[in-house]
Amino acid sequence: MKLTKRKMNDTIWILTLAISILLIFVGNRIVSKDLDLFVESDSAAAKANVVEIIGEQQKDYSLGGQEFKNRAILFKCKILNGEQRGKTVTVSQILDESYAPLKEIELKDKVIIYNYPSEEFGTEWVFGDFARLNVIIWMSLLFFVLMIILGGKKGINTILSLSLTCLAVFAVFIPSVLNGYNIYITSLLTCIYTIIMTLLLVNGMGKKTLATICGCVFGVIVSALLTVGMDQFLYMTGYVDEHSVYLHMMNVENPIDLKAVIFGAIVIGAMGAVMDVAMDIASSLYEIQQHMENISFHKLVRSGLTIGRDIMGTMSNTLVLAYIGSSFSSVLLLITYTSSMTELLNREQIIAEILQALVGSTAILLTIPLTAVVCGILYTKKSETSTEIKKNDEK
Repeated sequence: MKLTKRKMNDTIWILTLAISILLIFVGNRIVSKDLDLFVESDSAAAKANVVEIIGEQQKDYSLGGQEFKNRAILFKCKILNGEQRGKTVTVSQILDESYAPLKEIELKDKVIIYNYPSEEFGTEWVFGDFARLNVIIWMSLLFFVLMIILGGKKGINTILSLSLTCLAVFAVFIPSVLNGYNIYITSLLTCIYTIIMTLLLVNGMGKKTLATICGCVFGVIVSALLTVGMDQFLYMTGYVDEHSVYLHMMNVENPIDLKAVIFGAIVIGAMGAVMDVAMDIASSLYEIQQHMENISFHKLVRSGLTIGRDIMGTMSNTLVLAYIGSSFSSVLLLITYTSSMTELLNREQIIAEILQALVGSTAILLTIPLTAVVCGILYTKKSETSTEIKKNDEK
């Protein structure tokens, strides 16, 4: 019987992985139809390696009655990708005093350059930015190695689920938004897909997984209903910053629903916190039931609520601080150019951030009792196969 259960668990894992990949592939083909992304332009970007520093030039100019120096470092670099790979070109790095300071180019730096002629300094290419992706890749590899060392098989499954989640968002959800699909529906489908796929890959099939899925789906539905309901009272337009304006102008005939974009951001953002809370409750109550097999439904639910009270404070703080941190620069700028606190707090951009935090925190609060009740029903239910299911959950 052990072997049969193990084979069943492996079969579910393989099916979950295969179906998840298939859904992403098919979903991407459907939502990306007739959608052109990353289209190369005349000023196409290229990655290059700095091979020689030629020198520098300086130009003076006035802006708003003030004098500024426009300094440029001229250098040669070898293109590392694209049609012009291997070609050595001359590039100018413009260091403008009126903008943020940049690190000056040095030999062997990896940079991103644009095929955009600079008449002022006589170069065909201009410096765009430093190539930072390699550093992030190495840091990601370190994270993955630590995940595997500390998490073992579950660490590998976590990496797989994280990768599939990112693919679902960037390969399906985002193209669906840009191609005019209903954002309300695609947001919820993305959340449900992520919840089921993640929990089946990481925990396998079992009561603990089922209880967590129920709690997560309920939390996502709560956040969706709250967001739609509050929109009736807040009169949101979706124009929270300059990026919203650009999104609206991308397709004037069939513009992106900016209010739905806010909905998607809130629901997907809340999903992560809700999943964390539901998993904490389900896992904790499962361990309690393992060590107290005869525990009653009421005692188990009461234990879940007690654990939930300890979790809700830190999780709500985590959610609020995450949203504040992500928009910290915008908040600083708005405070500088706002005459009063009342005006600041009534700005749509600030209201959207507060709404995200409140909806996510409310979803967490309501997810706790529901998950506890579902765990109480599933964990205390007597059946002939309870022992086998427990062993399957432990794996």
